[in-house]
Amino acid sequence: MNSASFISGGHVSCITFGFILFFTFHSFGQETDSIRNAATDEIEERIEILAIETGESTDYSDLVEDLRYLEENPVNLNFATASDLEKLFFLNEMQKFNLLAYRENYGQFATLYELSSIEGFDAETIAKILPCVCISDKRPEFRIKPGDLMKYGHNELILRYQRILEKMDGYTPTNDSALMESPGSRYLGSPDKYYLRYRFSYFDKIRFGFAAEKDAGEVFFKNNVSDTIQKLTGKNFRNGFDFYSFHLNVNDIGVLKSLSIGDYQLGFGQGLTLWSGLAFGKSSAATDIKRFGRGIRPSTSANESLYFRGAAATTRINMMELTAFYSGHKVDASLSESDSLGAENVYIESLQESGLHRTITEIRNKNSVSNRIIGANLSYCGNRLGIGITSFYSRLSQNLTTDEKPYNLFDFTGTENFNTGMDYSWLVNKVNIFGEVSLSRNGGIAQLHGLTASIHPSIVVSLLYRNYGRNYHNFYCNAFAQASGTSNEKGLYAGLTLRFRGNWSLSAYADSYSFPWLKYRIDCPSSGNEFMVRLQHSFANNASVYIYFRQKNNPVSTSSSEAAFAPLLHTQSNSFRFHIEYTMLSWLLLKNRVEYLFYRESALYKGNGFLAYQDIGWKNPSNKISLYFRYAIFDTDSWDERLYAYENDILYSFSVPAYYYKGARIFFLLQYRITPQLSFWLRLSRTSYTGLSSIGSGPDEIPSNHKTEIKAQVRLKF
Repeated sequence: MNSASFISGGHVSCITFGFILFFTFHSFGQETDSIRNAATDEIEERIEILAIETGESTDYSDLVEDLRYLEENPVNLNFATASDLEKLFFLNEMQKFNLLAYRENYGQFATLYELSSIEGFDAETIAKILPCVCISDKRPEFRIKPGDLMKYGHNELILRYQRILEKMDGYTPTNDSALMESPGSRYLGSPDKYYLRYRFSYFDKIRFGFAAEKDAGEVFFKNNVSDTIQKLTGKNFRNGFDFYSFHLNVNDIGVLKSLSIGDYQLGFGQGLTLWSGLAFGKSSAATDIKRFGRGIRPSTSANESLYFRGAAATTRINMMELTAFYSGHKVDASLSESDSLGAENVYIESLQESGLHRTITEIRNKNSVSNRIIGANLSYCGNRLGIGITSFYSRLSQNLTTDEKPYNLFDFTGTENFNTGMDYSWLVNKVNIFGEVSLSRNGGIAQLHGLTASIHPSIVVSLLYRNYGRNYHNFYCNAFAQASGTSNEKGLYAGLTLRFRGNWSLSAYADSYSFPWLKYRIDCPSSGNEFMVRLQHSFANNASVYIYFRQKNNPVSTSSSEAAFAPLLHTQSNSFRFHIEYTMLSWLLLKNRVEYLFYRESALYKGNGFLAYQDIGWKNPSNKISLYFRYAIFDTDSWDERLYAYENDILYSFSVPAYYYKGARIFFLLQYRITPQLSFWLRLSRTSYTGLSSIGSGPDEIPSNHKTEIKAQVRLKF
């Protein structure tokens, strides 16, 4: 990186950025309400870290849907059971137990200020849960009547449009013969992305909704595609949206705890036996490592591969809960055909999870395999002890095979699998011990055991040991792990949280892991480690600042080919971050971040990365218009030094872009509440690169040095 040329080339931007940063530092003194943002800030930070770990851009709305639903239907602390408190996912087992014990000893809450008298409820925790709780002297009674559903039900309709304004190579015209020779070179649909969502809710008892989505490059009107191409892709063409989702969810009606019909999510124990959808992993909340299985939840996102489709129900009698579920739908897969003894033999080469159907190949892979799952969970939920047993059978309609490579020697092959496991959670004094052991049909074993201990009101520690066998097979789990999947990994994690006087806090973790068998492009057993430390200070109620350091040490192969036994390089990535945010006069929010990343591969390569941004958020006194703006500058030597940053987006849409090479990025977000029922969002973002003549590759290549995206959304509530 040539720092001198970078500064000289962008001196005006840097001076402007520095002036705003200086202004932010010297503006303390005003007080405003920051409590309503505490939970949202925590979720946004965890989504940012999840995007860094996975490197994927996906729909994270399932992770925020529970928070928004709780804000609309807060938990009544005067009548909440242990099961009800599970909805408050910011609370650990000790905090939940202490809250129930406080209510038992002192009676119902007279005010929410009493939360500060409960052990383990510091100001930060209270700030996170306040939007999601309430108190009332009377237990609410619900009677589901058709008239009440119409009178008290809430409806929400969302329409969204999205598009990259620059023209990509994948949308340039071509003829059928050229397209058939190179089926992945062109997108058959338009670059427009459409999203439609409807949701109905009746308090926290009934939720109903559907969603439909067409991704950029997918076909909306099949008449725009020639008959030749339609015949080539089979029967997967249809008019309208490419993906449809539907859910109906009923909660807490007599002994029926939950019932879902349509698309739903399942999560039990620590996610080692069964956990669909997304889940948070390591974060700056270093001691929050325990998963809280919520059982059945409706699937509300537009993710096309992370859900079950069918029916599931949970019944509860005293402290016992029984869940039964069935799922059956088609999934995307790459199929291969070969002749064996004169008969055609079709098998699965790989399962596809992108949900994209833009090219001939992607459309042919769409819904090509049937997937059926049936199973149950039996749980005991006591005040201090919880035990669960989960079992399920899964079957693919075609045989799944793998290439005969050393690294996938122990991967799953066949059509059928059976998984069973036991999870536990035990609260002993101020220590919560938890874990899960799971077994797959072939005898593969995976296990996870951990503890979280409040050794002092200001000190919390956590430990977690994991050992996932190289032959453990499970496509429907999502447990704590360094790599994707839950096989071929051992690790030990330790986390620490300290809270000091004067609103100071420190969190840190260290994670050491190994991969006993080979991995893709890693031709021998390998190991790595990671640690993080974060120091944060909150100034009254209107500002917070933190500094952050994170180091990762991982092995990579020296060879770009798949040659056997290529030697390994050891990489080290060091990230330093300074972040401050401050709210002025209740209508102006300022955020600043500066981050450096240093990367090296043994002694062969060294690279640096830099990112700095300024955020400005404003809303008018009537709260009808909100504006949000970011200006960011970045400079990295290569893709290896890329940096990520969460960006504010329209409701239920997410942006966590990777900043790489050299350039600047801006985005502008407008929200206008036209009436209490009708809202409008408009978002425009643009990334400009210095020294590049094109961006992207293949059909995504843009013959320009900039990329511009527009999003528009309308929401109607009635």
